[in-house]
Amino acid sequence: MIRMELGKNSYNIELQRGNLEKASELLQLDRKVMIITDAGVPIQYAEKIARQSKEAYIKVVTQGEGSKSLQTAEEILVEMLEHQFSRKDCVVGVGGGVVGDLSGFVASLYMRGIDFYNVPTTLLSQVDSSIGGKTAVNLAGIKNIIGAFYQPKAVLIDPDTLNTLSERQIVNGLVEAIKMGATSDPELFDIFKKGNWRESLDIIIEKALLVKKYVVEQDEKESHLRKILNYGHTIGHGFESAAKGKYLHGECVALGMLYMSGDEVKKQLLEIYENLGFKVPGLSEFNLDEVKEAILHDKKASNKNCSVVFVSEIGNGQIEEWPMEQVLGRLERE
Repeated sequence: MIRMELGKNSYNIELQRGNLEKASELLQLDRKVMIITDAGVPIQYAEKIARQSKEAYIKVVTQGEGSKSLQTAEEILVEMLEHQFSRKDCVVGVGGGVVGDLSGFVASLYMRGIDFYNVPTTLLSQVDSSIGGKTAVNLAGIKNIIGAFYQPKAVLIDPDTLNTLSERQIVNGLVEAIKMGATSDPELFDIFKKGNWRESLDIIIEKALLVKKYVVEQDEKESHLRKILNYGHTIGHGFESAAKGKYLHGECVALGMLYMSGDEVKKQLLEIYENLGFKVPGLSEFNLDEVKEAILHDKKASNKNCSVVFVSEIGNGQIEEWPMEQVLGRLERE
């Protein structure tokens, strides 16, 4: 168990294989529970939570970023209203980052906020998005532009849920852990350099969570230090918007990291990507105008400047303010 220390918003991160089977011991499910999952998540995960709940309702949304919308959030809120959910009831998100973001967003809105539990079932969400309290939906093609900081009451992580993931989804999640290592933890990064990540998956999850825990505890609302977690994301989100689903979030972040690294770090990243079997897409695979347009709408941009993270040596990520022209100029270097 890892404890996120955030004063009155503190909570436990329960990390252990088999946790899904004992959810009722770790979460307060003796009430009405709205379980939100998506069509890509094995339904038995949500059903296991439901069987351990006093009164459960399962809402299955369409898989993909399209479900992170105000329309989908409204549909769920209407269902909760119809089932007479009260302030004492809760929402449980069972799935990846899309489900976690959507579930937390819904919980933050219903009756001005009810309890929310996050049960991440993808590696990407287990190492990163499931903790920290960022909730959001997309609007007008802009990722995560509508949302709130709303901490979960607990996070339940069961690495056994990764057994149903494809190799591509595993690699998609590993990128976020590589990000944590590159900016903040050379020991974590070394696991990937040595190429033995398969035997170290539980350790990778724990080490990545500890990096994010430290960062969030120092800067819950992303006023400064928490921006370190955005390494590769500014340009990566640009690629992700332009890709229109062709590439996954982690794949686009992996690409974005290359553009925000010193030459030696970039070399090491490319070696790790090759070991992971990740074929790095070239710029020709994207509409560069669309990439740049999405970057210009980045949440971290203001007054023609943008907060970026640049890594010139492993374990020492730097948060810097760059003119948008300089950020976009990184794309011209390749």
